[in-house]
Amino acid sequence: QVQLVESGGGLVQAGDSLRLSCAASGRLLELKLLELNYMGWYRQAPGRLRELVAIITRGGSTTYADDVKGRFFISRDNDKTTVYLQMNSLKPEDTAVYYCAARFLGPRDYWGQGTQVTVSS
Repeated sequence: QVQLVESGGGLVQAGDSLRLSCAASGRLLELKLLELNYMGWYRQAPGRLRELVAIITRGGSTTYADDVKGRFFISRDNDKTTVYLQMNSLKPEDTAVYYCAARFLGPRDYWGQGTQVTVSS
């Protein structure tokens, strides 16, 4: 089992920045990371489906949603257990619950509990 714990959400104004963090933990995590496909971030706004924001693969390749390219940046620690999402130039439409996700071979998916990001205009 893998646990994902997010932090860093909050209420900001349009144009501000926020940094989200997601720490992975669990039994035999080092071995499990050998089977990691990717870690990343999804978000879900009220009345909308959960959508991909950004992911980073075990090899370090990144993928971003079109509407966050150039504003959001995903990174991770060298041990691959913590993933970050640097969000710049935030817009009201970025308001959502942001979820950390991890996909392992299988596939087996794990999700964090979510952290609220609210951007006021």
